[in-house]
Amino acid sequence: MVIHSQLKKIQGASERMGDTTRQRIKFSDDRVCKSHLLNCCPHDVLSGTRMDLGECLKVHDLALRADYEIASKDQDFFFELDAMDHLQSFIADCDRRTEVAKKRLAETQEEISAEVAAKAERVHELNEEIGKLLAKVEQLGAEGNVEESQKVMDEVEKARAKKREAEEVYRNSMPASSFQQQKLRVCEVCSAYLGLHDNDRRLADHFGGKLHLGFIEIREKLEELKRVVAEKQEKRNQERLKRREEREREEREKLRRSRSRSKNPKRSRSREHRRHRSRSMSRERKRRTRSKSREKRHRHRSRSSSRSRSRSHQRSGHSSRDRSRERSRRRSSKERFRDQDLASRDRDRSSRDRSPRDRDRKDKKRSYESANGRSEDRRSSEEREAGEI
Repeated sequence: MVIHSQLKKIQGASERMGDTTRQRIKFSDDRVCKSHLLNCCPHDVLSGTRMDLGECLKVHDLALRADYEIASKDQDFFFELDAMDHLQSFIADCDRRTEVAKKRLAETQEEISAEVAAKAERVHELNEEIGKLLAKVEQLGAEGNVEESQKVMDEVEKARAKKREAEEVYRNSMPASSFQQQKLRVCEVCSAYLGLHDNDRRLADHFGGKLHLGFIEIREKLEELKRVVAEKQEKRNQERLKRREEREREEREKLRRSRSRSKNPKRSRSREHRRHRSRSMSRERKRRTRSKSREKRHRHRSRSSSRSRSRSHQRSGHSSRDRSRERSRRRSSKERFRDQDLASRDRDRSSRDRSPRDRDRKDKKRSYESANGRSEDRRSSEEREAGEI
């Protein structure tokens, strides 16, 4: 009981380690079986048969296969090449075992002539045909296709009649003692032994068995992988050839350009000179346009500043003239009032001393001066209005 419990603990630990490993890795990892991803690993196909290979050394996981099927729609991983190498090595090993079995049979069985061997081979071929047809009949019956299975049974009856005729020919070509011996033959597909006198049930069990059908599946898958790999390699070679041709074309074009430059150095120099000259002219044009724009902006600014200065100067000139006129007018009015005051005083003083005639003369003179003063005031006001306009 203790040993059993320890074994369970070890098995559970190994299973947990396997689960964690599967969770960590991806389908592109080298530890993953590429044949399993393509559903053609011999360890899966021949499982439970007489040639069961056991567990594969690489990781098998259906989830990884599903991930690969999804990712392969957008990208080509070329796993077909790895799977093809795997199946080729397995089939080559099977073919070597077949050749070894044939040599062993040749050593143990009695040697017969080439004519008798050809007749025996004909019987084996008919046995193989009958066995395949019977296996097909069983498959169609399991699927419920009764009409097709009946047609195949008719073909089986025809093959049986041919077999009886071939066996009669073979029996008549050799002694009865030798004919009774069991003549074996190695199956070219699965390396199993077949008897010349096997009944239909034995043939059907062999050709419809999982071992024989598994080998057929592996061989057909190998041929398909060879075709796919050949197509992909051809496509890759074409792409590589196309890229190489493009590189060679570019190199030839570069070489041609360099040769043309070496042959016509003056022309190349003139081209370079023209390019340089055009560049310099374009730069000069840009510089001129920039300078013109600067001059325009400066001229506009100077005009605006001069206009503002002239306006301010005109305003200051007008104001100064107005102020001077006002001052002169005030001064003249003060002087006039002072003169009038002095004249009035003189008149008062002289009125007391002079006669009435002189007083009249002075009054006329005063009226005349007052009239002249009003005319001067009117003239100064008109000049001031003209200056303001």
